[in-house]
Amino acid sequence: MLEIKNIHKTFNVGTINEKHALKGVSLTLEEGDFVTVIGGNGAGKSTMLNAIAGLWPIDEGSIIIDGKDVTKLPEHKRAAFLGRVFQDPMNGTAATMNIEENLALANRRGQKRTLRAGIKASEREVYKELLATLGLGLEERMTSKVGLLSGGQRQALTLLMAALKKPKLLLLDEHTAALDPKTAAKVLETTEQIVQKNHLTTLMITHNMKDAIAHGNRLIMMMDGKIILDIRGEEKKKLTVEDLLHKFEEASGEEFVSDKAILG
Repeated sequence: MLEIKNIHKTFNVGTINEKHALKGVSLTLEEGDFVTVIGGNGAGKSTMLNAIAGLWPIDEGSIIIDGKDVTKLPEHKRAAFLGRVFQDPMNGTAATMNIEENLALANRRGQKRTLRAGIKASEREVYKELLATLGLGLEERMTSKVGLLSGGQRQALTLLMAALKKPKLLLLDEHTAALDPKTAAKVLETTEQIVQKNHLTTLMITHNMKDAIAHGNRLIMMMDGKIILDIRGEEKKKLTVEDLLHKFEEASGEEFVSDKAILG
């Protein structure tokens, strides 16, 4: 479903701030893979995600989604293949519009706009049923402005919106990092339900080793613009934080120093 082939990205070329953020990254995701991505600050996690999303052009290499080479496609054209949830709960939804209007926007993604009535009664029932699966009571607040929701409620809604059209690839960029632990756990539980129910191919960046181990069928670790670990199958199921730290030290020759990632 996703092939990244030898991609490179350098920022601020020729200046004192030059940064080679991606150094020949290659990665293949099969349909239905749920891959968690871990690594310290500056490892290249978000740069890789943004390269897939088309936020900026890569310097070298290729990106293929479901057999289609999207390397040269701009961000807005890649949106037809992708669903995305950002770190900031304020992104991904329209705060001044209500819940059902946000869902309608997501449902019409990629379609031509017309002058027909905004939301049909049958459509409203579908949204109500979808919202009920979140267990947050939002199905009773469909006309509430999204700006009045809590951060966790907005992230859960954004997840629902991102998955509504069953994208080829779901990108989650540290989507629980701005939430308190209890809310983050609920959003991760919701993520797992949505991914499994819709059989979505998913790439989830997290700053938390425990979350990276607990979720998905595969884990990759990045360091200095490269993938240094790729763990899957039974090995992933049996993995502990201590095992992961040991593997990191073996692969990198360094000690992992991010307390935030270890303790979460």
